[in-house]
Amino acid sequence: MKTPTITTRVSRELGVAINHGIYQPGTRLPGERLLAESLHVSRSTIRMALEDLERQGRVARSPQRGWFVPSPTVGEPPSTLESFTEMARQRGHTPTAEVLEKTVRSATLDEANRLGIAPGTEVIELVRLRGMNSTPICVDRNVLPLALAQALLDLDLTDASLYETLQAHCSVSIFRSAYSVQAETPTAEQATLLRIPQGSPVLVGREIAYDRGGAPVLLGLNTYRGDAYRFQADLYRAE
Repeated sequence: MKTPTITTRVSRELGVAINHGIYQPGTRLPGERLLAESLHVSRSTIRMALEDLERQGRVARSPQRGWFVPSPTVGEPPSTLESFTEMARQRGHTPTAEVLEKTVRSATLDEANRLGIAPGTEVIELVRLRGMNSTPICVDRNVLPLALAQALLDLDLTDASLYETLQAHCSVSIFRSAYSVQAETPTAEQATLLRIPQGSPVLVGREIAYDRGGAPVLLGLNTYRGDAYRFQADLYRAE
């Protein structure tokens, strides 16, 4: 029987390896036998250390996959509208955003209808790769009327919160979002950006965001890794 001190030491060493990126989020850990050999302890000690890390939420296990490091997850609390940046910060993660595209173009008929603007009105299309702790989580595509958000053209939106930027520089405050979520198969480009195998499921969120006056100000198309997003809602039975 190994002492708790040895188990604690092994648990700490594995935790440090995870912190330093030796074992990346979403990847499988070496087998228990290999871990035991590398750390010079028994498999029972390794198993207890892993179970300790599992209780901390640092590792997870699957009958098919063995032990692995889970990807960080995001998800709004029930009935609460939060930006990606706010969700990440509240969970102790560092939010990142890489700008992939920022262009001005004419609105499509569907976009114009949903935004309440005339067909052909100029809009800004912003595409960013959102991540947490350097792990890609979401391909974030937003469309906004140019008249409302022209200041975005001159701003560096790398690692920035779009909601906070809109409020600070465009006097646009997002108050409500009509949001739907559907499982889909990613495109080859999305799979590459999210670092997932082609054919892995993704969750696609579609939204229309409104200001306090009830005017639509933003269309969103958010493609999340299937293992990194959780949607919650409060549901009530009709009277």
